[in-house]
Amino acid sequence: MIDTNGAGHVRVDGVTLSFGGIKALKNVTFDVRPGAINALIGPNGAGKTSLFNCISGFYRPSSGTISVDGRDITRLRPPARAKLGLARSFQNIALFRGMTVLDNIKLGRHAHMSTNLLQALVYFGPAQREELALREEVERRIIDFLEIDHIRHAPVAALSYGLQKRVELARALAMKPRVLMLDEPVAGMNREETEDMARFILDAKEEWGLTILMVEHDMGLVMDISDHVAVLNFGEIIADGTPGRVRDDPHVTEAYLGSGDPAALMTRLAREAAE
Repeated sequence: MIDTNGAGHVRVDGVTLSFGGIKALKNVTFDVRPGAINALIGPNGAGKTSLFNCISGFYRPSSGTISVDGRDITRLRPPARAKLGLARSFQNIALFRGMTVLDNIKLGRHAHMSTNLLQALVYFGPAQREELALREEVERRIIDFLEIDHIRHAPVAALSYGLQKRVELARALAMKPRVLMLDEPVAGMNREETEDMARFILDAKEEWGLTILMVEHDMGLVMDISDHVAVLNFGEIIADGTPGRVRDDPHVTEAYLGSGDPAALMTRLAREAAE
């Protein structure tokens, strides 16, 4: 166990996930370090998305436990986890394309809203005050932070792919997370968009004090900005440590290449990230 001083510590302890007779995860145990950028990597089919979905509540493990700041959340549904401070983005953009940027971001706060449906429909008193406070916070803090003020009233469908990914990050931030889970945040982006997203992820950690867990295939990004890296292969953790330690681990090299040459591994991963 690690020092859990501060909020945002996720503990995965002995998690196994089975689909029929197939074990997607096998007794996985690791810590998501609080206040750090944690990367979860591995070859295709290694179990990264399955583990990500277990932590966010979309899958329920066959055995094992998942906790946040010491509280067992293994059987909690995703909305309950959101209230506890877990927020996630998706590999495939999951925005409401016919709605504006601002309205999509505001939807991220629904789990924390106190007014009921009738109050919201009437839009008077507490509902109006809560809506106005939410809008002010979103515009003043999140939209400014992600530099999307110029598109806040634009329909999402009219935006470029890179901007849509940024809006999805904004919606996750609107959920008031302690733990921000990013599923391939730079997938499909060009170099400039990737550099922008990397900057926002770093700033979210430093300025917002967030714990970040990301699944990502871009090894350049992972090695540049991560504080800690866990590697999955065939549903098992095979390495867990700093980027440098993981990069030089022969088990990681074997999993990616079938050889023991770390230099060859990094050359191949850099080439694949650039394609």
